[in-house]
Amino acid sequence: MAMQTQLETYRGYKKKKEISSQTAVECRFGSEVETVLSVHCAAALTGAEAGSGEARYFGKAHFSIVYEDAEKKVCRAEKGVEFTATCKDEEIVPAFSARAVVAVENVAVRREGASVFVTALLGADISFYGDESFEYLAGGDLVLKREPVVTVTAHLCGGAQEVEDEFETELLGDILQHAETACVTDVVCETGSVRVEGEINLGVLALKGESALVSFERLVPFTVEIPCEAAAFGCRAEANLSVLNVNIRATADEERGKCTLSAEFTLSAECCVYEDLAVDGATDAFSCENEVKLAFHACEFTAAGEMSRVVERVSGRAALSAPIDFSDVLQAVTLQRAEANIASDGGGKRVEGVAMATLLVLGADGAHRGVEMSLPFSIPVNAENCTADVLVCGMSARQRQEGEIDAEATLKITLREKRTVRAKLVCAAEEGEKFAENDSAVSVYIPRAGDGLWELSKRLKKPPEEVEAANPDIVFPVKEGQRVVIYRKKSLA
Repeated sequence: MAMQTQLETYRGYKKKKEISSQTAVECRFGSEVETVLSVHCAAALTGAEAGSGEARYFGKAHFSIVYEDAEKKVCRAEKGVEFTATCKDEEIVPAFSARAVVAVENVAVRREGASVFVTALLGADISFYGDESFEYLAGGDLVLKREPVVTVTAHLCGGAQEVEDEFETELLGDILQHAETACVTDVVCETGSVRVEGEINLGVLALKGESALVSFERLVPFTVEIPCEAAAFGCRAEANLSVLNVNIRATADEERGKCTLSAEFTLSAECCVYEDLAVDGATDAFSCENEVKLAFHACEFTAAGEMSRVVERVSGRAALSAPIDFSDVLQAVTLQRAEANIASDGGGKRVEGVAMATLLVLGADGAHRGVEMSLPFSIPVNAENCTADVLVCGMSARQRQEGEIDAEATLKITLREKRTVRAKLVCAAEEGEKFAENDSAVSVYIPRAGDGLWELSKRLKKPPEEVEAANPDIVFPVKEGQRVVIYRKKSLA
């Protein structure tokens, strides 16, 4: 009689693939721009979708520049550009759900004739989610090693929310430029919802008087609540947050010499909740009568792990894109940002990167200049299989020696752990040759030290409960020198 097996089907949803892509977005400004002092680009995605062998993502890039005109008057200009980009990969199929995160990697300025062109290089990280299914052995004529095998299924959710903040500053003139960096510090799952917490570092560049430039920043905490039926206490989740829109209003109180700023942010959060599921399948199997050839299905799931925060103050000599001297007046530090990654050395993990900003100076000739400055850093962290997000706060510059800038900054580093879960189950069994029959009524075996009940049972070709019943005094794993007795029923002719 042929060996019978019983199969069951696992069905879940998981992250199938991750790819990175780049695209360039360009914006043109007119002949009124004489000297560009600072340039900023903020990009926000409005969607991403998967096709046959390709993915498409689209959104809007918002460009803002601060410049001097021919009369050395400081001015501002803003423009928005919609963009669509495509990336190719033969493994992408239309059934996938695409989630993308975009970041401005570089901004370049060039002049062609009377026009000034600003080009932003956008980097996109795209994750694709899809169904995961496979068959696994769940019963039949074989002796099965059944144990819970952890798998992970993903649940996608998202939403938008408004965040407001109001604060006072000294009396200002025109607001020239603002930049926002949002950082997620925690993602908490509750019953039926996901709570995304973090901070927005709002940087503002403004005029004070006729030509003086001032900059200041404001840390705005936020909480975004996202409904999700699959969310529950104990689940892990990850979230990507983007600032869709910012509206800043200033109200001057000349009697008090103060200015009240109201900031309204429209935040969009895309979340993925990871649910651990235990599959009661077979991780091994054998037959008491025949050789058996097993086939296994191995799969890998990615999930969110712990999040942690490191705050560090760094300082040192900054590298400059253009020379300065004591005749220059340092007026403002604006557009603070960072590039960083996690590196390994003999002593562990470190977050290494560069904190950057635009230093605005007023020259002896009465003209403003924008000088890019960068401060390298290397910070030891306790991180394994993590990514790092760095928020630069309070960056300052001082010229103690002519031509040299000493810079300081506070770095708020958020570490996101990525958890990998691997599952391996028996998915098929092929019957082989029949074992030779043992005629003895009793056999005594000397097991290998350290053998567990399953390993010993498989070697003896006897079910575990039968081995235990015949040897009630043995404690597993077995110790050196122990004996195992196997009894076989015999009938008298």
